[in-house]
Amino acid sequence: MSVRLASEAGIRKYGRVGILLFYLFTILPLSMAQPQAKEVLEVARRANDYFMRKYEDPTVPTNWKKIRPSSLWTRAVYYEGLMALQRIDPQQRYVDYATRWADFHQWTPRNGVNTCDADDQCCAQTYYELSLMKEDAKLENVVANLEHQMQTPNPKNGSLYGWWTWIDAIQMAMPLYMQIYQLTGDSRYLEHAMKMYRWSRNECGGGLFNVKEGLWWRDADYVPPYEEPDGQQCYWSRGNGWVYAALVRCMNVLPKKSKAYKELKKDFLQMSEALLRCQREDGFWNPSLVSTNYAMPETSGTALFLYGMAWGIRQGYLKAEVYRPACDRAWTAMVSKAVHPDGFLGWMQGTGKDPSAGQPLSYTRIPDFEDYGTGCFLLGATEYYLIVNSQ
Repeated sequence: MSVRLASEAGIRKYGRVGILLFYLFTILPLSMAQPQAKEVLEVARRANDYFMRKYEDPTVPTNWKKIRPSSLWTRAVYYEGLMALQRIDPQQRYVDYATRWADFHQWTPRNGVNTCDADDQCCAQTYYELSLMKEDAKLENVVANLEHQMQTPNPKNGSLYGWWTWIDAIQMAMPLYMQIYQLTGDSRYLEHAMKMYRWSRNECGGGLFNVKEGLWWRDADYVPPYEEPDGQQCYWSRGNGWVYAALVRCMNVLPKKSKAYKELKKDFLQMSEALLRCQREDGFWNPSLVSTNYAMPETSGTALFLYGMAWGIRQGYLKAEVYRPACDRAWTAMVSKAVHPDGFLGWMQGTGKDPSAGQPLSYTRIPDFEDYGTGCFLLGATEYYLIVNSQ
């Protein structure tokens, strides 16, 4: 149940005096739990150290049901988090670990230059970030890959811009287009990415963004009349988290006065309002944002929402008095209920495409892939660190 729904239920049952007491003894203590910046950094390091110990060799392929190279999207998201951690906790071992991985994969998208799959392109976001630190970085294949896609219609729908048919893809590939735009100054990359974004937002399945509610359906299979068992819409938490994070990562490299920035900012603000209404009393978000189906903590979506909200506060786009308590609750919830002493992250939903994936979740269950969840957590932790460190 969200805080808003809890409030409405409390008013009906106890009256306004009762709901005031509810906030004083339940909500406010969570929102006031503001750790020191060094404590946030310690938890982020712990989660990352757990991962780097367990996956000491970044070149080793994954082996869940089948062999996949370590440049797949799940690992690529981890490196997004690692690069974020590097910015607040500069350590050469982080750079060396990521560089060894990039060198092994020859700074090339998974499945080569001719892939048009966003999942294959995600790794290149970290190649770009490493290129800002290393003079010998090689981004020729990344640029060639985007050039190929910009000339290749999707044969499944006939659209030159119709490649992002699932909202996860927006996070996997859209920031890369913006990064290459920033690198080259060539506005073609920016313009093509925005056309692909608008196609997903407004055309795919009739439009995957529900403008009225400020939330996204995962793909065309989940738009109405599809609904959850309780009759509610299916807004997958991590899927919405992917879009929310993508908006942040794109705006981070776009000129603030550009038309694209303003367009993405508008969606970011609308999503922020919608997501705030969905937060659980304990600080987490459910795997399904508005449905009671699979009502439980979920770490990856929660971390991505923390990432976006903390960033929005720092930019002055989200009111701190409204969104900071939500960030504090989210962080406190993850640290107290998901982060193990050794850095393992519980309540992490496995790979999939809707709230049913990887169930049942728990504090101790190991998801099929641990890498993307760690990346999501590091993104949220680093942005939260920045607002805590500035207070």
